[in-house]
Amino acid sequence: MPNLTTAAAVLIFVATYTIVAIGKVPLYRIDRAGAALLGGSLMVGAGVLSLDEAYRAVDLNTITLLLGMMIVVANLRVSGFFHLVNGWIATHVRHPLALLAAVVLASGVLSAFLVNDAICLVMTPLVLEVVGRVKRNPIPYLLAIAMSSNIGSVATITGNPQNILIGSISGIPYRTFLAHLGPIALLGLFVDWAVLHWIHLRNGNETNQQPAPEKEKEEEERGVTRAFEIHPAFPMIVSLGVLAGFLFGFPPALVAAAGGAVLLMQRRNSPQAIYGDVDWSLLMLFLGLFLIIGGAQQAGITQQLLGVAERLNLHNSVVFTAVVTLLSNIVSNVPAVMLLKGLIPQFHDPRTAWLMLAMSSTLAGNLTITGSVANIIVVEKARGEAHIGFLDYMKIGIPVTLATLAIGLVWLHFVHY
Repeated sequence: MPNLTTAAAVLIFVATYTIVAIGKVPLYRIDRAGAALLGGSLMVGAGVLSLDEAYRAVDLNTITLLLGMMIVVANLRVSGFFHLVNGWIATHVRHPLALLAAVVLASGVLSAFLVNDAICLVMTPLVLEVVGRVKRNPIPYLLAIAMSSNIGSVATITGNPQNILIGSISGIPYRTFLAHLGPIALLGLFVDWAVLHWIHLRNGNETNQQPAPEKEKEEEERGVTRAFEIHPAFPMIVSLGVLAGFLFGFPPALVAAAGGAVLLMQRRNSPQAIYGDVDWSLLMLFLGLFLIIGGAQQAGITQQLLGVAERLNLHNSVVFTAVVTLLSNIVSNVPAVMLLKGLIPQFHDPRTAWLMLAMSSTLAGNLTITGSVANIIVVEKARGEAHIGFLDYMKIGIPVTLATLAIGLVWLHFVHY
């Protein structure tokens, strides 16, 4: 590759990842997704990638699986499934510790099998509604949504966007992924509940249940009735069928696409409402980053990164986890995984390295508000009703992240192998 083209590839690569780290370009409205798409286009325009090479650089399995799961989750939301969950919690769970446990469990389990960003999007307003009815401080419950969705999503390929990418590239079967990382998620959810309880609820400030006034109780009952009247049965059946397809070993992208297609054919939900719930910017981010990394490979940048990895001794699981955690909090976890995906096949045990990458990039998202998109969604959706400061978040995020990463390291390095 000519030196001028290589220099262009390096410049585009560095500029794009800088914008991804910062989040925006001063004086312009371009965001991470726009920067990735622009950078990818420049890789083609500068001659770093031909059109054929650009097409081959995009992993269509990842895009298809992500889009299919977004359609499935959108149908569950529009049909009222999440209102159903909210209604059950509102009418059956009152004690603060039990309510916290219910939020942790619901967010974690749903995120394990559905994309966690979407779960945060729909759960945040619903949980704010529940805690408002019972007169609770919303902060610990909002933190529970964000952190539990990250922790729960580590369990499966479909839990979050970076796991979808890892699952598509690594070829690790869905059940194998679940068997290796599921126990880490379960233990992590308990850690999350314990830390939130210790810091926010142990002083007993919220242990005395204040019964909701009769009017609020009537509104609760009407809300639950409305949830049942929405009839989410068909989307639930299809979603269970998609999950069964994953567990039986069918190609995840095919299963998700088929499930999404079936749900789009029903008459009850408008396709426009479903399309409105699809995170098109995330899909554009993936497309752009595929082209950026494809160009970096063509220009030899990834080989240089491999040399850096050797010098950093990334084959050491502790060092690898620390680097992934740091990188995920600088550029976010999806760009971090996209950057590292070319290095993993060079490891002496690629399967373990893929699982370690999934574990560390996901759990690292709990360190700061900006560590994952899920955290940002919760903070932004709660704005106006509850304020979560950067340091307030880290007070919970640091112990939860360190404890869950330690659990993941011990399990993957010492117990499971």
